[in-house]
Amino acid sequence: MKIITAQAPVNIAVIKYWGKKDENLIIPLNDSISGTLSMEHLCATTSIAFSNEFDSNRMWLNNVEVKIEDNKRLVRCIENVRKLAESTIGWPSDHHIRICSKNNFPTAAGLASSAAGYACLCYALCKLFEINDPKIISSLARLGSGSACRSIYGGIVRWIAGYDHQTSIARQVITENEWPEIRILVCVVNDHRKDTSSTFGMQLSCQTSPLIKYRAEHVVLEHCDQITKAIMERNFEKFAEITMKDSNQFHAICQDTYPPIRYMNDISWSIVNLIHFINNLFGYNVACYTFDAGPNACIYCLDNNVPILIKSIRRMFQKSDGTELAINGITYQTDQINIDQKLCDYIDIRKRMGDDLKYIISTRLGSGPKILSNQYDSNCLLSANGLPKN
Repeated sequence: MKIITAQAPVNIAVIKYWGKKDENLIIPLNDSISGTLSMEHLCATTSIAFSNEFDSNRMWLNNVEVKIEDNKRLVRCIENVRKLAESTIGWPSDHHIRICSKNNFPTAAGLASSAAGYACLCYALCKLFEINDPKIISSLARLGSGSACRSIYGGIVRWIAGYDHQTSIARQVITENEWPEIRILVCVVNDHRKDTSSTFGMQLSCQTSPLIKYRAEHVVLEHCDQITKAIMERNFEKFAEITMKDSNQFHAICQDTYPPIRYMNDISWSIVNLIHFINNLFGYNVACYTFDAGPNACIYCLDNNVPILIKSIRRMFQKSDGTELAINGITYQTDQINIDQKLCDYIDIRKRMGDDLKYIISTRLGSGPKILSNQYDSNCLLSANGLPKN
C-alpha cells in the first residue's frame, strides 16, 4: 500500500483564459498569465491511497462521493498517469486508488476551485508514482482543468497556448519571492455554485461571439508582453492597468455571447467603480480588480496600500448590526488609517447592504504544490481502510 497527501494552490488570472481551440486536449485560444495564491489561505488538499486491498477506484470531494467513471476529464487524468507509471514503479492490474479531496474555500463559485483541485490531484498522483517532471505534471493537470496547469508553479505563471499536448504548458515568470510586496484581496460576493459553468460558457462564446477571435488574434499577446514587462520591472502602475483592461475585455466577450453570460453583478460593479475612484483620487493605480467567471472581485495591490483598501471596502459594506466585514488571512491594523473626505463622501452615498459582501480573503503570492505526508497521519484525509475520515 502507498499513501500520499498533497496541497495545491489557487491561481487568479490577470490575463484571462477563455475559449479552446481543442476541446479534447484543452488547448486554449490564447496565452494567459496568473498569480499563484498562498496555500496558507486558499488551497486544495488531496489524499490518494493505492493498494491491492481495494476492489475499485473511488473518490470523494468535500465529503461527497464522486463517480469517477462519470467524469471523463477525471478518467483521462488517471489513465494518463497509469500509462506513465509503467515506466516508473508500475500500476499492477489488481491495485486500485482511493482519492479524497477538499477545498478550504467555496467550490464552483468562481474562485478557481477546479484549477486547485486538478492541480492537487495530478501532482499527488504523479508524486505517488514517482513522476517528477513539472512539465509533465502541468500538462496532465491541464487535461483536467485548463487553468490547473498554472497552479503547478508558484509566483506569477504564464500558460503558453501551444498547439498540442506537449507544447501547451505553463512556465513560471517570477517566483513568489521576487515581488514580495504583491497582495491579493479576494472579495467574496457569492460563495454558491455559479449559474453558467466555465466550460459551457467558453463553448458558447466560441460559437457566438466574434469578439473572442479578435481578442485572441489581436489583443492577448500584446497584453501578455506588456504585463510581463511590467512584472519584470516591478511596475505596478502598468501591471494594474493591463489587468483591469483584460478583465473588462473578458466580461465584454461574455456580454457579446448569445445569449449573453453575466458573471458580474451589481455588487461586483460597485467594487470596480470604487477601485477606479480611489485610483483617480490618488493619481496613480493604488489597486486593480480582476474577475474570473463569477461575481467575486480579486484585487491586486501592494502591501502598503492594503489598509486603505480594507477600510474603504468595510465602509462601503457596513453591516447593519455594527460588526465589521470579516477579513480572513493576513491581518492589518486599520484603526489609525484616515480616509480622505472625498472618498468618504463617494462611499457614503453609494453604501451597500453589509451582507452583500460576505467576507474578504487577504493573501499574497505563494508557492506551487507540496507534499504534506506519505503516511496515514493527521494530514491524511483517508482512513487505512480507504474511506474518508469522519
